[in-house]
Amino acid sequence: MASHRRPKQPSRTRVTVLTTVAAAAVALSAQAANAAPSAKPNKDEVKSKVDKLYEEAEKATEKYNGAKEKQDKLEKQISTLQDTVARGQEDLNKLRDGIGSMASAQYRTGSIDPSVQLFLSSNPDDFLDKASTLNQLSGQQVEALKKIQEKQRELAQERKEASDKLKDLASTRTELGKKKKEVQGKLAQAQKLLLTLTEQERAALKAEEARASRASERTALNSSTGTAPSGSSKPASGRAAQAFAAAKTKIGSPYVWGATGPSAFDCSGLTSWAYGQAGVTISRQSQAQANDGTRIYSASQLQVGDLVIFYGDQHHVGLYAGNGQVLHAPRSGTVVRYESIGNMPFQFGVRI
Repeated sequence: MASHRRPKQPSRTRVTVLTTVAAAAVALSAQAANAAPSAKPNKDEVKSKVDKLYEEAEKATEKYNGAKEKQDKLEKQISTLQDTVARGQEDLNKLRDGIGSMASAQYRTGSIDPSVQLFLSSNPDDFLDKASTLNQLSGQQVEALKKIQEKQRELAQERKEASDKLKDLASTRTELGKKKKEVQGKLAQAQKLLLTLTEQERAALKAEEARASRASERTALNSSTGTAPSGSSKPASGRAAQAFAAAKTKIGSPYVWGATGPSAFDCSGLTSWAYGQAGVTISRQSQAQANDGTRIYSASQLQVGDLVIFYGDQHHVGLYAGNGQVLHAPRSGTVVRYESIGNMPFQFGVRI
């Protein structure tokens, strides 16, 4: 006989859990739907993120510049060492040829090479006792042997030094490649963000940059606005005046990372190029330029042409322009221009 049992009813606890889960799912769907329209950042948010990426790219650029400068120095040192080793090997070959000529002459006269006598002698001490009786030819040969030994030691040391520098160069090139990728990655991120804006918004940002460049130049030509301590308008030296005059001719030139002119620059590329025009060689990287002269910790003591170092990690540098202004290559997307020294965290000046 068939059983007629009633279906088991769901417990009150289970019903409550299912109801809660369903309600939560509906709430999450509603939140996602509401959040979707605000996912696209506005122009100001994009500009803030892009500026941050550009600053990070500049930091990486200065590290790249440091690695590039080190690579260039190592390549020059290695080239010099290789030339030295080559010349040393030629000298060694000549010395050996000289020994061979002496040995041939001794053979023809029936005498025996003193160095061979030492090896064949059953009593080396007896040979050394008789060394004073060696003729002039033997003395010359002993001196030549000493020179050969000395030259061999020199060559071994030079070859080791060249080998060590080649290893250092390989490591530096690896670092250079990493920094290059880092810079390119930051710039690519910035461009990707800018492409999320409309054409009109991008045009507005470009116009803002152009206005900033024009305004900074007008400010530099006028008296200080009082927003930053104003140093002297007098050049720090004749070479500082020449460097600053050279940099002024590049106002409006674009910032390009890793560039040292004459048509594009990054920050330390501009300062090193400018001083180069004055016949002064300074380091390529901003952090290295911070140690190229006498530091000036008070902005009020700055003079035209002094280097001005910004940010705690010293990743940015410009030239003091007087009236509380700095002439510099700011970052990607900008050009060489004047700017208030107070717009960036001033660390110290450097008088070359």
